[in-house]
Amino acid sequence: MALSVGIVGLPNVGKSTLFNALTKKEVLMANYPFATIDPSVGVVAVPDNRLKTLSDISGSTEIIPAIVEFVDIAGLVKGASAGEGLGNKFLSNIRETDMIAEVIRIFEDEDIHHVDGAIDPMSDIEVINLELIMADAETVSKRMGTIERDVRGGDKDAIALKELMERLLPHLEAGKLANQLEMTDGEMKIIKELHLLTMKPFLYVCNKKNGAFNLDENNDERWQELTAFFESTGSEYVVVDAGVEHELKDLDEAEKTEFRREYGTQDSGVDALIRASYHRLGLMSYFTTGEKETRAWTVKIGSTGPEAGAAIHTDFKDKYIRAQVVTFEDLVTAGSRAAAKEAGKVRTEGKEYIVQDGDVIEFMHS
Repeated sequence: MALSVGIVGLPNVGKSTLFNALTKKEVLMANYPFATIDPSVGVVAVPDNRLKTLSDISGSTEIIPAIVEFVDIAGLVKGASAGEGLGNKFLSNIRETDMIAEVIRIFEDEDIHHVDGAIDPMSDIEVINLELIMADAETVSKRMGTIERDVRGGDKDAIALKELMERLLPHLEAGKLANQLEMTDGEMKIIKELHLLTMKPFLYVCNKKNGAFNLDENNDERWQELTAFFESTGSEYVVVDAGVEHELKDLDEAEKTEFRREYGTQDSGVDALIRASYHRLGLMSYFTTGEKETRAWTVKIGSTGPEAGAAIHTDFKDKYIRAQVVTFEDLVTAGSRAAAKEAGKVRTEGKEYIVQDGDVIEFMHS
């Protein structure tokens, strides 16, 4: 299950630098708008130290991590929803992703031009989000114009969708993201038909720069305004120095740690970004482990045993009988699966079992 994260933002905020740091895959970068025309795609391993621990216990010859796909999308500009710049292409590329990682610049540097001439993170967010909202409003308006025939014919789904859109359109026109409208589970299913941009999960990526004037480090009032916005809207965010991470991308972990110490930052903002994206996509990992390999399998949070088994092979869903499950913590404490079983920590789970993040599983199937 490889879901994709679209990296979006205004020109010159560090999107391509961040993408390179994420994927170790070079894409065109330049200090001017539209350097990146076509989206570049990179598959990124989800950092998870539990894999190495399980591999050591099992003596595995291979470790296979979970993955997330990142898409580097060209810089969005004011008027994109009306076709300005490369607007229509940007919006169609974003529409194809499952989640939006919105890069916001929080550093001042006279050598790197900002498209609006000033560093104002909240203004950047308003510009980007408004373009996405306006595109969604147009989508809803068009659908409102084509649904009447089905409504008159008594189509229950069409009637329900029209009622929902009648609530949604003024919400969008008020400048609010579609995902901020209160909806029932049934309405959430109905709205999927429209493939709205602002129904996607959002993650804000605050990009700083080593040696520059960083708003967060100086507790600048613009940073205070930004964090107040995150808090009031319940938005998730991460802080990353894309430039530092890009410089370190080809070093091994020991060298990275040493250089981060010199830069004064011990945490990898990129790792935090990948993990946060995985979480915002509603994903988690369970593990299988043995001499051949230790592997993280990606499933939606809340998946049942049969649904989780389908990640390995589609037959596992229909032919699922039961699963032998031990938590990561219990397996590590015991030191081996045999010891965990002897300690009564390995349990048998049926079809109703809800898989938990970090479960180590052996599936039994017909």
